[in-house]
Amino acid sequence: MKLNFSKSLDKLIPAIIQDNTTKKVLMLGYMNDEALNITKKTKKVTFYSRSKKRLWTKGEESGNYLKLITLKEDCDKDALLIQVEPIGPTCHTGNDTCWGELNNSHFGFFSELENIISNRKTSNLDSSYISSLFNEGINKIAQKVGEEAVETIIEAKDDNTEQFLNESADLLFHLLVLLQAKGFKLNDIERILLNRKK
Repeated sequence: MKLNFSKSLDKLIPAIIQDNTTKKVLMLGYMNDEALNITKKTKKVTFYSRSKKRLWTKGEESGNYLKLITLKEDCDKDALLIQVEPIGPTCHTGNDTCWGELNNSHFGFFSELENIISNRKTSNLDSSYISSLFNEGINKIAQKVGEEAVETIIEAKDDNTEQFLNESADLLFHLLVLLQAKGFKLNDIERILLNRKK
């Protein structure tokens, strides 16, 4: 990796810090060549502080280190994308990110669907299928998951791709409802799968 530190007068390059798992951007810092070398050597992200005029390792006081996973240079070789495993909150304010966001995974439309399910769970709309499932209780929701699982299995044995995908969508939808009925979300399942990966 040959970075171009000479483009800026202070010989610093921006380093975007991203959670390796959730892909959330956690913070922005600056590095000089020495900070980069220390980061590679110790596997703890180290920056150059423009205000203190010295090197500092993130977490040296708080214990909230950023464990290095990967380093990527941009096309002009004057910026870094550093993927990390954060140990504790990243921001000095105690927030997960320096933008005040929670450091949770985002699952595209599935995350949007989880929010819809959560809203309908508490809204008790008479016209809402989701609300009616929650009103009928955990046994009805679990039964629906079972029914959709069986229908998905049946369709998997046939050659109707559209029907198989429709039943798979129904199964995933009802599983999301069941998770929330039990007080969980996709992030909880992701955490278990990630632990199994290790």
